Order: sequence, then structure tokens, then C-alpha cells
Amino acid sequence: MENGIIHDKEENKFFKIVNGKEAYLRYIMLDNKTMDMIKTYVPPELRGRGLAAEVVFAGVNFAKENNLTIIPSCSYVETFIERHKEYQELVR
Repeated sequence: MENGIIHDKEENKFFKIVNGKEAYLRYIMLDNKTMDMIKTYVPPELRGRGLAAEVVFAGVNFAKENNLTIIPSCSYVETFIERHKEYQELVR
């Protein structure tokens, strides 16, 4: 993926390693068509660099490319979608 983001389908997460630390978006597949985005995490020393946005962009773009709907259970994902109206159509 772009920007060094890795999609680990076994662990249900999109992540990026920076300085040996992992920033990630975790999700649960509720069925074949719905991703529940449950948690975004960035280690404290890496915050303020836009890493949360990068991993969430990767997740929502994956959903869009694969015709999936999303449930923004994570408050960061919910705020991200409010800011990026082009992804609101994906919300279930």
C-alpha cells in the first residue's frame, strides 16, 4: 500500500511502523460487506504527525475499492468521516 501502510488481513488491521513503533486501525468484518472500524491508535511519541489519518485513509479507501460499508465505532474514524464527506456514503 502507499505511504508504507500495511494491510494485515489475518489481524484485521491497517498499520504503519515508524521508529520501531506501530500506528494502526483495527477492524472487525461483520459479514462479507461490512467493516466495523473499532480502534485507531498512535503511540504518544508519534502523535501529531498525521499517522492516524494515514491508517484510516487506507482503511476507508480499501472499503470503497471493495464496495464495503463501514461502521465508525472508533471516535477518530467517526470524526475523520465527518471531515471527509466523500466517505460518508460508505457509512452503514
